[in-house]
Amino acid sequence: MKIPFNRPLIAGKELDYIKQAVLSGRISGDGIFTEKCSRFIEDRYKVNKVFLTTSCSTALDMSAILINIKPGDEVILPPFTFVSTANAFLTRGAKLKFVDIRKDTLNIDENEIETTATSKTKAIVAVHYAGISCEMGRIIEIAKSNNIFVIEDAAHAMGSKYRGKYLGTIGDIGCYSFHETKNVSCGEGGAILINNRSFENRAEIIREKGTNRSKFFRGEIDKYTWVDIGSSFLPSEILSAFLYAQLEKIEIINKKRIRMWNYYYDNLEDFEMKGLLRRPVFDDGCIHNGHLFYILVKNKKVRKELLDYFKDLSILAVSHYLPLHLSPMGKKMNYRKGQLPVTEDISGRLIRLPLFHELSIHNQDRVLESLSDFYRKNK
Repeated sequence: MKIPFNRPLIAGKELDYIKQAVLSGRISGDGIFTEKCSRFIEDRYKVNKVFLTTSCSTALDMSAILINIKPGDEVILPPFTFVSTANAFLTRGAKLKFVDIRKDTLNIDENEIETTATSKTKAIVAVHYAGISCEMGRIIEIAKSNNIFVIEDAAHAMGSKYRGKYLGTIGDIGCYSFHETKNVSCGEGGAILINNRSFENRAEIIREKGTNRSKFFRGEIDKYTWVDIGSSFLPSEILSAFLYAQLEKIEIINKKRIRMWNYYYDNLEDFEMKGLLRRPVFDDGCIHNGHLFYILVKNKKVRKELLDYFKDLSILAVSHYLPLHLSPMGKKMNYRKGQLPVTEDISGRLIRLPLFHELSIHNQDRVLESLSDFYRKNK
């Protein structure tokens, strides 16, 4: 039997809600289910204002527009992230300042941020890898003392916490993903969380192609017009209907993922004690959401051999991000190998194990037994 890396979930009333959306006569954006999703996130995570978007990528695009990124502005971010984190700011003309990650959490090294910031630094992008929090206390402290915006790329982290606060709600702006691989999903989708109230009115306009159309639909003006830059960042009601059914089950979904995450973690302790691999690390102030489980093996050679071994057994485990600073685009920015050694080392040793809602303990045991067999055969 094949064990996939991920399998999309039907959590409850997704198909019923899609039918309701279609029969309502309106399946374009900002209908009843879009509203329900936005209010759900606002209420559950205590957010000032939430706007659904077509992806976390477009939520990041909106954040770059909201903080008025202009050519010459600098943005500090980790290179161990998805390309959308970089593209959102690069396309507005920003100069990307990649900062190495920490060896423990794999998140941006807050100690490197302060020495990298200059008078041109406009934003720090905190990427919460694997649903485990960056050191937000220190990042916010640095940002405030230097008048810098903080954008949280919380694509992995909906439901995770840092010292009692939900990730995505701590910086000026937070961005969530509802991609197929995330805890709750609608295939492709996202949300932008407006924590800095000064951005609220403009965010609504940017999201509606730069128009005040939303005010028109609320009856606040008699006609709408073009008032700012923007684009069509609204998801359809069909996506929102699917998402709302998942949000209704988010507590059940996250609890199960955390249970599976803990099962891997507990059963890999002996592997770590023997020096065969390293398990994820997080500090006591972080509560994670069980989004993904990774292991760090000794080197690239072991990783390739282990991934091939899993593949031969029909187990799909995968690597993750290639360092952005070593990509063709990164090299165009004059980044070179050796500049960010922790990222370069970690990215070559990381393996993500299968983890999705319907993954059984039996199949987790298959993964663990296969891992054990691999190391027994490769002493």
